[in-house]
Amino acid sequence: MKTIVFLIVAGMVLVSSLASAQTATATATLSATATVSGSISCVLNSDPGGVPLGGSGTNAATLNFGSISASGPLSAGVTRPSVTATAFTVRTLADVFTTKANTGSANYTLKAQLATADPTNVWLVNGVAITNAASATILATGSYAVNIALTVDLTVPTSTPSGTNISNIINFTCTAN
Repeated sequence: MKTIVFLIVAGMVLVSSLASAQTATATATLSATATVSGSISCVLNSDPGGVPLGGSGTNAATLNFGSISASGPLSAGVTRPSVTATAFTVRTLADVFTTKANTGSANYTLKAQLATADPTNVWLVNGVAITNAASATILATGSYAVNIALTVDLTVPTSTPSGTNISNIINFTCTAN
């Protein structure tokens, strides 16, 4: 009987020493949350009938009309829809492509505004005059996920000296309706 008691006590000591040899552990939890927000993306693409845009497919494209005049040749993709005694207009096409995610918006509004004042020349997008004073609505109900052609017109006085560089930035804003 002493042997059995001894074995029991020895087993308890062994179990106790094994338990104290185990590594200490702790636990932690991380509760994560997120809120999904609707978004739209607007990029400018080259139109097959217009001047190839630099940076086509991005939201920071460039348009180069090339050398323009009231008469004579123009760059491919540039037309001259109007010439009068006092001014001439050159035109090209560019596409806007807008996508949406996580929004129930059926369409979007496209507005345009010049970055700086141009007291000499007239800028139009889709026949709408744009200035730096306020944004102008170009499309009230633009469709998502399709290229929408935009006409970009620049009207220049015939009194403008040869060699004059004309430059401005058209800022476009797409807003989900």
